[in-house]
Amino acid sequence: MAKTTRFFTLPFLLIVAGVIFQLSAVTSAIGINYGTLGNLQPPQQVVDFIKKNTTFASVKIYDANPDILRSFAGSEINVTIMVPNGNIPAMVNVANARQWVAANVLPFHQQIKFKYLCVGNEILSSNDNNLISNLVPAMQSLNEALKASNLTYIKVTTPHAFTISFNHNTPSESRFTDDQKDFFTKILEFHRQAKSPFMINAYTFFTMDPNNVSYAIFGPSNSVTDTNTRQTYNNMFDAVMDATYSAMNALGYGDLDIAVGETGWPTACDAPWCSPQNAENYNLNIIKRAEVIGTPLMPNRHIDIFIFALFNEDGKPGPTRERNWGIFKPDFSPMYDVGVLKGGISPLPPINNGKWCVAKQEATYMQLQANIDWVCSHGIDCTPISLGGICFDNNNMTTRSSFIMNAYYQSKGCSDDACNFSGSGMVTTTNPSTSTCPIPIGEGGGGTESKSGNWCMAKQEATETQLQANIDWVCSQGIDCKPISPGGLCFDNNNIKTRSTFIMNAYYQSKGYSREACDFKGSGIVTNTNPSTSTCVVRGGGAPASVTP
Repeated sequence: MAKTTRFFTLPFLLIVAGVIFQLSAVTSAIGINYGTLGNLQPPQQVVDFIKKNTTFASVKIYDANPDILRSFAGSEINVTIMVPNGNIPAMVNVANARQWVAANVLPFHQQIKFKYLCVGNEILSSNDNNLISNLVPAMQSLNEALKASNLTYIKVTTPHAFTISFNHNTPSESRFTDDQKDFFTKILEFHRQAKSPFMINAYTFFTMDPNNVSYAIFGPSNSVTDTNTRQTYNNMFDAVMDATYSAMNALGYGDLDIAVGETGWPTACDAPWCSPQNAENYNLNIIKRAEVIGTPLMPNRHIDIFIFALFNEDGKPGPTRERNWGIFKPDFSPMYDVGVLKGGISPLPPINNGKWCVAKQEATYMQLQANIDWVCSHGIDCTPISLGGICFDNNNMTTRSSFIMNAYYQSKGCSDDACNFSGSGMVTTTNPSTSTCPIPIGEGGGGTESKSGNWCMAKQEATETQLQANIDWVCSQGIDCKPISPGGLCFDNNNIKTRSTFIMNAYYQSKGYSREACDFKGSGIVTNTNPSTSTCVVRGGGAPASVTP
């Protein structure tokens, strides 16, 4: 991972992070970094997990470990490998470069889809003049070695720390510092000749204003308009991308592609803004961002993005954050849910009869009422257990509390910790539903309801007029529209597709998941791709609509 030293010069200003609508039903182009400094499972198990259980299309590793590469053989996953920093001086010699390619690439190239060959990692930040001076010659030699072996589709690059002088208010004024210009001019000229992307490790975590964390994690804030370009920025990631473009363009290389070698957010550190919730929000939006073409200054540019990281790595030295960037724990259980698990299910072995979170029989009335009050205050839809709701039973507190505790448990990816409730909750494989109150099965278990993976969502080509008409009509049919009203957790004034999808899906659910109920005069579509956003979870199948607290 990148070192924590970052250089930025101008004060940070408030910027909005309007949440980008859920990506369309296409294969994810997002990549993941697979670090190995921890007590991890064997490479073959890791690769099997990536291939069978996740939607990651690309994986980046930090060397050319033959055991890992053998595991990727035949996987159809794009693989990026790296020449370790210490090998860079030797790679200047073309014969050594050819030998390295012969030993680390040629034995695998017919079985593995290689994408990039990274030469070192964050060399400029190492302050090692021997590495810095030899980096471009080593890249040139390795590029020639790949050409000699007819492997020109493998693009040579090197990841850089984001050390650009970043103007938060006007990204278009961001520049490489004077002492960096010669270095980056040589790097950029290499990329132009090699037709490879300029790669940066873009951590908003290290460049943010601690007083405005929300902007850095795609949270709600105020937008900022670049006074030079009149472009508006709604999130820090796009501002960082355009700052990079502006620095490149100032040197005459704005036409080159950009790739993001690392980006992410830690779940734990020595500061309050490190949390699973913030990491989930950041990476969920980065995954969506990978499917969007362009930024304000690069409107038609695709950017390859690799999230850091696949796993927490307990073997890494340094502060707490260094060990806590993983989306998954070493046992493959998720730290949080960002929608990369195929089918939205847990990668762990399924429990045959499913899982539910229920109230313990010995829990007191006061404990269960406290659980209800707490969960309802965290954004979970409590209409079903309110007076008149299908799960309201004035004489059975256990039923009401189990329903709402289970809803919270589901919203947290069926994590056992989310069912503790100060010792008053428990995970069970016995269905707690009653004749009048069906309690949805946990998505972490097997035996899910046949329709649990279906949603009704607005078509991408639907017009705002059509979508507003859908909202007005559904709300007139008795569907609860509070979540999409001002102040509601699914209200996004700038994204009518989010609001319309939530309410169209609610109507679709109320009609028993009939495809006809999702037609909406041709503006709706049934999908098995979850259209939820970080602030508005649209429940599929028989589960009630709720939001992630």
